[in-house]
Amino acid sequence: MVKLSPEHRAAIVAHARQGLPNEACGLLAGEVQGDEKVIKKVYCLNNLDQSPEHFSMAPEEQFKAVADLRKNGLVLLGNFHSHPASPARPSEEDLRLAFDPTLSYVIISLQTGEPVLKSFLIRKGAVSEEVVQV
Repeated sequence: MVKLSPEHRAAIVAHARQGLPNEACGLLAGEVQGDEKVIKKVYCLNNLDQSPEHFSMAPEEQFKAVADLRKNGLVLLGNFHSHPASPARPSEEDLRLAFDPTLSYVIISLQTGEPVLKSFLIRKGAVSEEVVQV
């Protein structure tokens, strides 16, 4: 389960909307409490690709985020990105680029008027949806 505050969800949605028409992306940090990943900080990063179909996070922004989360005693729990015109499910590219089976891969769809946020675990191409509690 991924636990996310309403403020963190709002920050992800706002970042996704600001990135339109392109995908937006970022990192999620927090604490593991038993079977729960509790998000404590959202890092909104720039999509270097400036594309509506894929994203690349700026390495220098990733390094700063990881340094900050470590400084604050947090761990990297996952990443997020938006799908401006497709559902909140991993694309073929998302599956190909998911290298860490312990991370949560959060996707926010802006395909319809109401944003849809889902989280996935991806292990060797196999996808399982995680419960997201706001």
